[in-house]
Amino acid sequence: MVKRHWRSFVFVPAIVIACSLAGGLVGPNLTGVSAAGGEDDVKASMKTFSKVYDLLETNFAEKVTPDKTIYKGAIPGMLRTLDPHSSFFDPRDFQLLREDQKGHYYGVGMTVAPQKNRTVVIAPFPDSPAAKAGIRPGDVIMFVNDKSTENLRTDEVADLLKGPKGTQVQVQVAREGVKDPLTFNITRGEIERKSVQDAFWLKPGILYLDIEHFNENTSREVEANFKRMGEANVKGPCPRPPRQPRRPAQRRRRRG
Repeated sequence: MVKRHWRSFVFVPAIVIACSLAGGLVGPNLTGVSAAGGEDDVKASMKTFSKVYDLLETNFAEKVTPDKTIYKGAIPGMLRTLDPHSSFFDPRDFQLLREDQKGHYYGVGMTVAPQKNRTVVIAPFPDSPAAKAGIRPGDVIMFVNDKSTENLRTDEVADLLKGPKGTQVQVQVAREGVKDPLTFNITRGEIERKSVQDAFWLKPGILYLDIEHFNENTSREVEANFKRMGEANVKGPCPRPPRQPRRPAQRRRRRG
């Protein structure tokens, strides 16, 4: 621990000095730069960035990963500097965004969350492959296809549960009150995430629509619920008020 603190103490000033030197080398050349010299400036800046990244890898107290330093740090930081309204999605985040937009994905159909360095089932979705197989809330996922989930992040476990429609995945869980682990062979299916969760009459003429989120299917689901409830009898829809912001612990929940 002392060694880590010592390295961090030396490392921080080193980074400041490196960035200062980089600014000193690049800064004077910015005066009177022509359009033709723009490409050289970019190359020089990238070279400086690579040197700083190498310095991080060599001196930082913990292991440095591109996912954290580049995808979560450098690129979002650059976008915030240029335009506070722009966002960057790495391949995995973009996949999750598209799942939300499309309103469906392929997997076993359950919500999972971290708990004491393990991934625990919050709940299988109704009529999902996981629910039909017998997965229950509170089950602790131990293995997925013979791969241990110990020390895996919840999103990594969720990715293991997803896959092409019709393929099988073997899930081994520990269940409270059951001595031996339980093994389930689950066939992945298409998991729909409905935008409109429910619709019912608050009073004659006033229809309550429970819209959980918006995706590509929202308008179609709204129309279907109007038709089911009898659109001619509707005087006005009553959308559900926006939900309160989620607590930090809930944000780590993932779908599998």
